[in-house]
Amino acid sequence: MAARILASVIVMGSTIIGRACAQAYRQALANASRSGVAHEAAQNLKRGSRGMLSELEAREILGVTEKSSWEEVLKKYDILFERNAQNGSFYLQSKVHRAKECLETAYQNTKTSA
Repeated sequence: MAARILASVIVMGSTIIGRACAQAYRQALANASRSGVAHEAAQNLKRGSRGMLSELEAREILGVTEKSSWEEVLKKYDILFERNAQNGSFYLQSKVHRAKECLETAYQNTKTSA
């Protein structure tokens, strides 16, 4: 008798938890579509799985212009990278590093085409 009651409590609890999870998932999808997160994720997929930055985004992150020399880019990179290494966040530090990589590729492409 106790085993039957225990089994029914377990089944009932599992059902309640399953419904709550399904409802939470539906709500999360609704929130994501309202805030544009789903659209942003689709845009990231279009860009590629690595999430490469555009050259414009990289320049904005490092605070350089199209006319900036490679030495200026490296100087800005060193300053921002060290500042975030000391008391910043790893996320910002990685963004700065990815921006430098992106601009490095762009500067190499302009050197070879010139």
